[in-house]
Amino acid sequence: MAETTNNDQAGGVDYDAVIIGAGFSGLGMLQQLGRAGFTAHVYETGDNVGGTWYWNRYPGICCDSEATVYQFGFDQDLMEEWEYKSRYPNGPEVLSYLNHFADRYDLRKDISFNTRIAAATVDADSGIWTVKTAGGEEVSCRYLITGVGCLSAAQMPDIPGIHSFAGKQYHTAQWPHEGVDLTGLRVGVIGTGSTGIQIIPPIAKEVGELYVFQRTANYSIPNRNRPLTAEEKARIKANCMELREEARYTPTGNLVEPRPMSALSVSDEERLATYEEDWDYGGFKLLFGGYEDLVVDEAANETVAEFVREKIRAVVEDPDTAELLTPRDHAIGTKRPPLDAEYFETFNQDNVHLVDIRSAPIEEVTEAGIRTAAEEIDLDVIIYATGFDTMTGSLDKIDIHTSAGARLADKWAGAPSTYLGLSTHGFPNLFMITGPGSPSVLSNMPTSIEQHIEWVLDCLQYAKENGVDRIEANLAAEEEWTQHVDDVANTTLLTRTKSWYMGANTPGKPFRFVPYIGGVGEYRKRCAEVAAQGYEGFEMRSGAEAGAGTAAV
Repeated sequence: MAETTNNDQAGGVDYDAVIIGAGFSGLGMLQQLGRAGFTAHVYETGDNVGGTWYWNRYPGICCDSEATVYQFGFDQDLMEEWEYKSRYPNGPEVLSYLNHFADRYDLRKDISFNTRIAAATVDADSGIWTVKTAGGEEVSCRYLITGVGCLSAAQMPDIPGIHSFAGKQYHTAQWPHEGVDLTGLRVGVIGTGSTGIQIIPPIAKEVGELYVFQRTANYSIPNRNRPLTAEEKARIKANCMELREEARYTPTGNLVEPRPMSALSVSDEERLATYEEDWDYGGFKLLFGGYEDLVVDEAANETVAEFVREKIRAVVEDPDTAELLTPRDHAIGTKRPPLDAEYFETFNQDNVHLVDIRSAPIEEVTEAGIRTAAEEIDLDVIIYATGFDTMTGSLDKIDIHTSAGARLADKWAGAPSTYLGLSTHGFPNLFMITGPGSPSVLSNMPTSIEQHIEWVLDCLQYAKENGVDRIEANLAAEEEWTQHVDDVANTTLLTRTKSWYMGANTPGKPFRFVPYIGGVGEYRKRCAEVAAQGYEGFEMRSGAEAGAGTAAV
């Protein structure tokens, strides 16, 4: 752990800010705070930077936002010097970018690696945090900023006998960094969400036999990934700041916006031509750049859902397999929409077998493999593409509490509540980058992360200039925002589907839509309004005033 020698600069604490996590959020926050003259330190469980891209090294891992926007816009020089190779950067490319970012700004000197934060306690009066590592060391700070990620708490399924398997088992989010040789082996993959859909095509070319255990058929759209041309790279660099500004005000933080019309307002011929054009373009254009009512109107949604079903039936040669791979139990876009590289084509390979565990569920993992209600399949390797305890899972792993004993996990037991997804009442001087109640997973993450970083930095500068050292979300403002998040979600089809957006993949988790679906641009405007009005909805006081119970600044 780093030595704590910054007491004089940070006003009686070791650091102005402690940041948890060294992914996009932690690195960007550290760089921006340092540039503004704040003392800050990052604590990271892994042995290097990267966050999601450090932990997830599985074959086929790929970004689902285009290279144009999957980077920070803090520094125009950085944007002009960095080059992604692919239209959709793969995992190693993104990890290289984050290592370059850390090196360019000399950030590693302010990061403690191999250090897990176990607990954090805030003094309710002063707002000062005491942060404790798993090794028992403590450090104090004025502000605690979490950059732990929305999809970082890997989740293993609760299957009987899971520890009895004699072969090798891997979770995709804990993939060995040295890689895994699957050549000629009998491999089972459990899960056909975004990760499963990415890993299945590349390993199908390597393994002897591949068994895909599918409970829920998933819509998937080809990403049409390819190397960027020299001309495209030059155009991105020449227009980087304009493109970044445009992305900041789109609904998803990507460079696509929906057509301002209903899918039902045009002829069948025109609609089909539009879908074909978007399908050929690839990526999220079909959904996020399609018609404006695709996720709010059931009939409109069905038009694009059936279009994708037809594509699946056209690609998959065996009719029975095609039928099993065709989703019918949820509207398209109401589960996390995956992007793929020849996922459905993979099922035309003789060595790839689809196992329907909806009709014949997995009963147990045996020493030899997996036994379903219909058969036992011998395997050498089992791969769990079973996702995460989303949105709150990584925060729940840290014992975040107040000096009076109030715990964040207890407050959120019914469902998380925040003000703007940035702060939560009862826990002063805590800021969450892409926390519950913000666009987060419904957006291009770097766009949303950068907006939060800039907002938090501006807030801390405002506090410093105005003699404020205790910032807390007002309960009424939090309740109003949380209700708004619910109200907007309930205007869409997404709340009708059991998805990880709703916490449905984690046993015991409240069934509630957690991210904010009102749009990145609209959310940004709301956050800017709050700041312009003197941080409306936040109680800002000096520590001494807070102890005396005086009014907010």
